Amino acid sequence: MSGILDGKAAIVTGSGRGIGRAAAGLLAGHGASVLVTDIDAEVAKAAAAEIGGSAVAFAGDLTDPAVPGQVVQTAVDAFGTIDIVVNNAGYAWDSIFHKMTDEQFMAMLEIHTIAPFRLLRAAAPILREAAKKEQAEGREVFRKVVNVTSVSGTMGGVGQANYSSAKAAVVGLTKTLAKEWGPLKINVNAVAFGFVETRMTAPDDEAEVLERNGKQIHIGIPRQSRERAATAIPIGRPATPEEAAGGIFLLCTPWANFIQGQVVTVSGGMMGGMTS
Repeated sequence: MSGILDGKAAIVTGSGRGIGRAAAGLLAGHGASVLVTDIDAEVAKAAAAEIGGSAVAFAGDLTDPAVPGQVVQTAVDAFGTIDIVVNNAGYAWDSIFHKMTDEQFMAMLEIHTIAPFRLLRAAAPILREAAKKEQAEGREVFRKVVNVTSVSGTMGGVGQANYSSAKAAVVGLTKTLAKEWGPLKINVNAVAFGFVETRMTAPDDEAEVLERNGKQIHIGIPRQSRERAATAIPIGRPATPEEAAGGIFLLCTPWANFIQGQVVTVSGGMMGGMTS
């Protein structure tokens, strides 16, 4: 049985776990070859093995300036081309504003804004040259970029000045690239997630501790905050990773060929934002 993404090659960052893992599986399930990337080699390998098919694993820290280029080269070596790029990798390092350190603020910019910038810059020659060749041949072929942002980036989030700023910058990056790459039939959009059940939103007294550059980062959110957040979702509960991944998948399909420079909010209608 043919899939809607047959013949397409995708990079999904941070796809060893959570939303990224669900998105990689969904893309592969509809025919795409997928490069699964994660900072943890064993996690990346396990996810790629579970996905099966043409899935390939890559391990590396995307905040290392050399790694985004290595990701792109690995995808080209494995698949011959790149049709879809999903910038999903990230984590949170929360603190109330007046106690936030420079290191915390810069860490969020590095992973959520600078890493996607470097990855897309590295992929640009592959995406653009293929598009120019097709245009010269009179063919119209669409490629997809999906950047993951958050309602914290569009509405703000208490304790997340760093995360919110980085995710807001992703919106600006998305809209600018949409204008620059639109003529090449490269759709560039973003998804803004609300409350999704992942290890990042687990109760903080049960959550994992991440190691980053020798620092221990306690992820998760307070139980009371989880309960309050759920009451602000009209659907009445957080999303599963698979439901969140649906928003990414939508923007990777031919049905999104005329969606350009948009932020699609996948939050169950989550309320509480500020508007101008």
